Amino acid sequence: MLEQLAQLAQQFGTDAVIKNDSIPNEKNEAVLKETSNSIFSSLQKIASKGDLSQIVGLLQGKDIDKNNPSVQEITTEVSNSLTQKLGLSSEAATGAAKGMIPQVLNALIEKANDPKDNSLNISDILNSITGNGSAEQAGIMEAIDTYGVHFGLDQNADGKVDLEDAIELTKKGGIAGMFGKLFGK
Repeated sequence: MLEQLAQLAQQFGTDAVIKNDSIPNEKNEAVLKETSNSIFSSLQKIASKGDLSQIVGLLQGKDIDKNNPSVQEITTEVSNSLTQKLGLSSEAATGAAKGMIPQVLNALIEKANDPKDNSLNISDILNSITGNGSAEQAGIMEAIDTYGVHFGLDQNADGKVDLEDAIELTKKGGIAGMFGKLFGK
């Protein structure tokens, strides 16, 4: 996923970084690289708090809302990183972050939800930001159990998402159907 973020930062960094007079030309590549790294680490930080509802909310959206608390948190983290690691002024770092973050996140979500593009999907994003360890996977399963009721995964209306619901969903489209319901597909 980090590679896809780097590509998207390159794609959307023209106006926010390369054409930005407040960012020295010799720092353009470093700013783009640090932006993608910082977006990734910000997503990991949000996920590590144990409340995956913020990540799920981002992944469900059609368009990224700049006022979304997660987007604001990522923008702040990226801006701080650009200031601390690359010595950009606060104004230049904030301007670059605000100019790129919504575009990069929108493109990432579009790419993950595009059935014609197999290079990245939502489960790849979740696996990348939460890691592949059993504790992190347990956190994802806990989030599915907690929020699955709100996404229509509770097939037998008993107030929880469990194996019986998974069996019903499997009959209605398999695991893809279950994750499709969870992520609004």
